[in-house]
Amino acid sequence: MSRYGQMFGPDITFLGVERCDLDDPAGYADADVVILGAPFDGGTSHRPGARFGPNAIRQTCYLPHDGSRPSLALRVDALKDLRVLDAGDVETYAGDIEGSLRAIEDAVATIAASGAIPVVLGGDHTIALPDATGVARHHGFGRISMIHFDAHADTGDIEFGHLHGHGQPMRRLIESGAIRGDRFLQVGLRGYWPGPDILDWMAGQRMRSYEMTEIVARGLDECLSEAYAIALDDCDGVYLSVDVDVCDPGHAPGTGTPEPGGLSARQLLDAVRRTCYELPVVGLEIVEVAPPYDHADITAYLGNRVVLEALSAIARRRADAADGTRWDPRQPLLDGRRPSPPAAPPAP
Repeated sequence: MSRYGQMFGPDITFLGVERCDLDDPAGYADADVVILGAPFDGGTSHRPGARFGPNAIRQTCYLPHDGSRPSLALRVDALKDLRVLDAGDVETYAGDIEGSLRAIEDAVATIAASGAIPVVLGGDHTIALPDATGVARHHGFGRISMIHFDAHADTGDIEFGHLHGHGQPMRRLIESGAIRGDRFLQVGLRGYWPGPDILDWMAGQRMRSYEMTEIVARGLDECLSEAYAIALDDCDGVYLSVDVDVCDPGHAPGTGTPEPGGLSARQLLDAVRRTCYELPVVGLEIVEVAPPYDHADITAYLGNRVVLEALSAIARRRADAADGTRWDPRQPLLDGRRPSPPAAPPAP
């Protein structure tokens, strides 16, 4: 397995968790989650720089890198309650898209086959193709659905004469059969791309896109509830893809293709928490964090917290499944305690 430590910057792990080597299966055989860096931005159509995203997401925090992060809201410490390891970065080269994508896919597939949840730190959104394909290689093509937070549909066909790039991975995933078009849910789309021909193709695949105008009109919670019902229909698991540009540039300035009018940081974190608590998430990624355009580490902090919210919700889901309780992630704490839960627990 091609590993280069961390390709850019200090060789650190996500908030100080233990490292592992994908060439040594015994070292991660009991892992619940394996974090993997994919520092590839050779598919960007505008501003590069997301290759520096994985290290920024790993290290941007004002607390000690001690492998512990107790969640105020969920009353779990995901980095301790789950066995979370960091496999470092896949060695990628911006001038070799196909070779880089193969290396990422093989690494993700190795993690998924071990029984752990791969959490991939990007990198530009080109990596969604190998990430989700690697998970599908283990769980079965067509057996996982996609929840995709993004300003852009990423369903382009040939861009700049190439099949691969950060505007095309979702089309390639559907064409390959890794993920069904009718189980592809996109949240937060807006702006002035794509054009009618691509929208017609998306409609033909029966994709469901929740544009920001619909989210504003109906409310994010209602749209998510509807998306979850579709995602769980005739699928065994859910892959979560978060492009940080789903947020308004005021909340995530450090990204390559910012689009005004998106979600707030609070909305995104709540949505990620709810998704990972209510759904059987089998893989996830956070992409398009581009530190060269960031200000005061705003976007890097958000990327770091997206990962923590996801892991904390997964830890809470597993704990509640074990003791037969359930929590509504939209409910506030009552005097520092979780509200009394309904009887039905979530599935493991």
